[in-house]
Amino acid sequence: MNYLGKLEAFEKDFETIEAKMADPSTHGNLKELQSLARRHSHLEPVVAKYREYRKISADIEEARSLVYGSDQDMAELAREELAEKEPLLERLEQEIRILLLPKDPNDEKSVIMEIRGGAGGEEAALFAADLFRMYTRFAEREGWKTEVLDYNETGIGGYKEIIFRIDGNGVFSKLKFDSGVHRVQRVPATEAGGRVHTSTATVAVLPEAEDVDVEINTEDLKIDTYRSSGAGGQYVNMTDSAVRITHVPTGIVVTCQDERSQLKNRVKAMAYLRAKLYDAELRKQNEELASERRGQIGTGDRSERIRTYNFSQNRITDHRIGVTLYKLDQYLDGDLYDLIEAMTVADQTERLHTIEAN
Repeated sequence: MNYLGKLEAFEKDFETIEAKMADPSTHGNLKELQSLARRHSHLEPVVAKYREYRKISADIEEARSLVYGSDQDMAELAREELAEKEPLLERLEQEIRILLLPKDPNDEKSVIMEIRGGAGGEEAALFAADLFRMYTRFAEREGWKTEVLDYNETGIGGYKEIIFRIDGNGVFSKLKFDSGVHRVQRVPATEAGGRVHTSTATVAVLPEAEDVDVEINTEDLKIDTYRSSGAGGQYVNMTDSAVRITHVPTGIVVTCQDERSQLKNRVKAMAYLRAKLYDAELRKQNEELASERRGQIGTGDRSERIRTYNFSQNRITDHRIGVTLYKLDQYLDGDLYDLIEAMTVADQTERLHTIEAN
């Protein structure tokens, strides 16, 4: 490996941090202790893999020295050990290279998601509702909290659009590959003739932005209140509790009517606006980088068809990486793990290739 020097420096840094964390004089400084703990957590998997790599390397060197020795029994044992450990060393090297890849600074953030019914009318709205339930069930499996910000419901239980927040650690890292057009092929409940229809829904996954990520000038905002059209009974309809915020310089408009309190709706709408502005800035920054990528896992363009859900075959296909799974029923019930792992591996592989090519 041509980055052994970096790994040795990481190990030295890791040992220094462990010594500081064990020093009683550090325990009185909570801020410093938290900082050390974060750095320790970041370095620990890299250092552990490096130490394992170093041990396997030493074992291989020792075995190689015995292969050409006079003791034939020892030489045979050494050859068997090499056959076992050389592939292991290659795998460890690949794992270390992946651990050394630059981390996405947004990976640990919560997200705001937008799902909108696309082509297909009422069936598209029903599919948008299926996707919303899928993501909320996945959030439940992960122990994350979901809250709806705004929605436009159809008469038979579908959504023309629904915007919601998922709060938890590492949400963006798991769901960031889901932005794009999702296509469904099935016989709609409203179809009397039994014909298969194709409909679509668009998903956008926005990392939640902090105040430090986006500066919003209040003079750039136009804030309107109006009566909610959503659930909540007479109380909602009798008060101007819903909030609409327009960011005048960009023309971005966000609304929130989920809460009965206008103040709570305003707080949620501001969080949504902040995420939209942050997302727009990130997309602008990534345009040049995206154009240089080979496109194996897609560009993140929300007009790009990324997945097909075929109900008659119980099949889900991700078109960016060519993966097909015959477990659509489980997937819609929130078991997203196989595709998340496949997308993560594809992304890491592509980034490694990009670094090596440069």
